[in-house]
Amino acid sequence: MASDVKRVVLAYSGGLDTSVILKWLQTTYGCEVVTFTADLGQGEELEPARRKAELLGIRPEHIFIEDVREEFVADYVFPMFRANALYEGLYLLGTSIARPLIAKKQIEIARKVGADAVSHGATGKGNDQVRFELSYYALEPDIKIIAPWREWDLRSREQLIAFAESHQIQIAKDKRGEAPFSVDANLLHSSSEGKVLEDPAIEAPEFVYQRTIAPEDAPDRATYITVGFEKGDAVSIDGEALSPAALLTRLNALGKENGIGRLDLVENRFVGMKSRGVYETPGGTILLKAHRGIESITLDRGAAHLKDDIMPRYAELIYNGFWFSPEREMLQALIDKSQELVTGEVRLKLYKGNVEVVGRSSPYSLYNQDLVTFEEGAVAYDHRDAAGFIKLNALRLRTLGSRTRKIAG
Repeated sequence: MASDVKRVVLAYSGGLDTSVILKWLQTTYGCEVVTFTADLGQGEELEPARRKAELLGIRPEHIFIEDVREEFVADYVFPMFRANALYEGLYLLGTSIARPLIAKKQIEIARKVGADAVSHGATGKGNDQVRFELSYYALEPDIKIIAPWREWDLRSREQLIAFAESHQIQIAKDKRGEAPFSVDANLLHSSSEGKVLEDPAIEAPEFVYQRTIAPEDAPDRATYITVGFEKGDAVSIDGEALSPAALLTRLNALGKENGIGRLDLVENRFVGMKSRGVYETPGGTILLKAHRGIESITLDRGAAHLKDDIMPRYAELIYNGFWFSPEREMLQALIDKSQELVTGEVRLKLYKGNVEVVGRSSPYSLYNQDLVTFEEGAVAYDHRDAAGFIKLNALRLRTLGSRTRKIAG
């Protein structure tokens, strides 16, 4: 295939799919391939990806493996959690939020090595192709994108394996069989979908879950923790200051052992179809509850309700791949402004799949016990003021009621 592509940066995991893509790019486009493998906290050893790339003819200086866990949590996960973002009211966006970071790194490498194209392994049915490519174009408008799953004629695992074997690509014995479901993982979550999960009427088998124990198997005694916040971001657990990635790692461990963070969801993909996914977000589930807990005493009612109003729009932008869009950045500026005094501590009770806020305190708390107490005391609230307040708010209702009575005769 004649091509003007000379060098391409591939998002490379070292697995069967991306190894086949690497060789396919070499043979189809006749181009030099540069690989990028990100450590996002997926829990897999990444050095095998380096060795596999070398076996496929990639020069050592063109193999990029980078630990981006701290950047991932600090610059992507935490900003999203300041918004309390949930897609369709439930999904904590674990896969969605990782794609713009991977795309950004690919573009940075492309500039560094003089590549004229980037490539990814997302299929033509899913959301990830959109997320990757919108990010590529936002950062490098004229970049060429190669999406093999939209171009080649390989349509089954058997065909991928046959291609791999014909090009001497090593395949682990446990990878030769048909996988019961597909998995995507990073420090925030794991996502499982396909195969045994395709029928939404059937409960997911227990072996699907990898990051949490079943709630019924969790300890019979509650675990109490205190999460400290500064300007909307979690900074400590039980008084111990932790980096963003270390903090999320600790919360993941606490969530796992208490059976917290499972979600079985049928969602609406951006490309138009519904899909069923099983998500595990143990640390993120705890973090969301804790963040809402500290906001409950530090945010004014108007600010809190405005945040809740814009949250679905913000979450949808991330889900659909518009992280680098001006509207997401505008919403982020508004959200970050709201977090300036979201500082303090939240005490949480973890028990058999549940997270409860049982205490919260802040030097900037708006909670005034004198105002809400049922006891008499020196307060700034006069009960008699409520009568005029109610009458003013009832004015339009009384007017409507009078009209209704006239119509009824």
